[in-house]
Amino acid sequence: MTENVRLVHAPEFPSGLTWYNSPEPLTLAGLKGKVVLLDFWTYCCINCMHVLPDLKYLEERFKDAPFQVIGVHCAKFPNEKVDHHVRHAILRHGIQHPVVVDSDFSVWRSYAVRAWPTLVVVDPAGYVVGHLPGEGHREEVEAYLEQALPHYRAEGVVREGGAVGLVELPAAPAAAQTRAVRPEAALRYPGKLAADPAEGTLWIADTGHHQLVEVRPDGLVLRRIGSGQPGLADGAPAEARLHEPQGLSVADGTLYVADTGNHSIRAVELKSGRTATLAGNGRQAPFGARGGPALTTPLNSPWDLLHRDGMLYIAMAGSHQLWRLSLSRRWIEPHAGSAREEIADGPLAVAALAQPSGIALLGDRLVFADSEVSALRTAGLDPESRVETLVGEGLFVFGDRDGGRGVALLQHPLGVAVHDGWVYVADTYNHKIRIYHTEQRVLRTLAGTGQSGAADGPLAQASFFEPSGLAFLDGALYVADTNNHALRRVDLAAATVSTVALH
Repeated sequence: MTENVRLVHAPEFPSGLTWYNSPEPLTLAGLKGKVVLLDFWTYCCINCMHVLPDLKYLEERFKDAPFQVIGVHCAKFPNEKVDHHVRHAILRHGIQHPVVVDSDFSVWRSYAVRAWPTLVVVDPAGYVVGHLPGEGHREEVEAYLEQALPHYRAEGVVREGGAVGLVELPAAPAAAQTRAVRPEAALRYPGKLAADPAEGTLWIADTGHHQLVEVRPDGLVLRRIGSGQPGLADGAPAEARLHEPQGLSVADGTLYVADTGNHSIRAVELKSGRTATLAGNGRQAPFGARGGPALTTPLNSPWDLLHRDGMLYIAMAGSHQLWRLSLSRRWIEPHAGSAREEIADGPLAVAALAQPSGIALLGDRLVFADSEVSALRTAGLDPESRVETLVGEGLFVFGDRDGGRGVALLQHPLGVAVHDGWVYVADTYNHKIRIYHTEQRVLRTLAGTGQSGAADGPLAQASFFEPSGLAFLDGALYVADTNNHALRRVDLAAATVSTVALH
């Protein structure tokens, strides 16, 4: 796959690392005779997420071949360095191949990796034969395997047998330094929320169950939309299929849905519960997509959306842009962002964003969580307006600090909501809810200890676990507490946090 084949011997995995989806730590020596594909990733990264379906395809395509995929998780953010946080990411994304937690970047450095994601191919003799940074290499790896495996078999250097990679393993001995990965019940990694004030209900993107759930504030579940199986199919509530839905917005009797895994925008007619596709053709858009007719234009991981005056504004995380969809013209196109992953203010078309993942309306401007630059930013609705940053400094500037611009720090925020002119932020990797005072231009902590947990109680003592969605209903703030598989309620008057028991 690359020049200088068989000149570099693949470095061995260090001992003492945490492994998931494997009954014991793996070694390259023990995998001799197999083609090994190493996926260097970090779970915040949208490009890394795009690689996962390619890996699943390759694993299924070559499931009986001497081929092994191994994820090497190398954290960008401090929050991603915690082993059990990585475990939740493995569950959330349905990863079944072995994953080693490279918390100190020792494996990363030994393979001279420079970017997330990067694929490294190791041949059956243990030599590096491919080094592929970025996403979009499925066809290249597939072609290599189709040609190389028969050659290796003819040479007699392969060891036949399926790949290692199990879910719901029995608990491993502590000395083995492995971990069992087991899925949770009830809500499964809920993503975003939307309020329907006319009905007095909340909608939850039950992302891990590929469903949408309507609940009353007391927790009574009224209905579910979606069969529960991932896919792209319109129809009645029990027949429709979604794939890891995220952003929601209710307007004019319709629930609009950012169907992230399908790279599509869906609409649920609330009276009948029927789902229809508004935009996207189910395929991921290539870099530099410019838009076009809604139903034939591929999109790139829409993560959140907002309805305003017949227009849907979309946080298009995969292309590092905001897009807009005209519901009357059925035309979709970029609204803000050059598609360059960075933080740079300026006119809409030239400003740089980085994985926008939450969007709301602040007066006559959009406010959005720009997650990979740990930023809170705004963009005007007028095509001639600008992008401006409220909090955030760069791709590798993050933390947990209150204050004004240049002082305040966030860590990979995913959600925003506006209430009484203030901006509420799901500061996901700090496990907090933050509030931005638009007049004072100051960020402060509203709730959360800063450590992952599930404790109810006074705001400063309550804990969350990677919250990612926010919505207001009847003056209360509701939180999609993603890794707790829970709906939480923040009572601003009483200054308390409670968990809504769904029933």
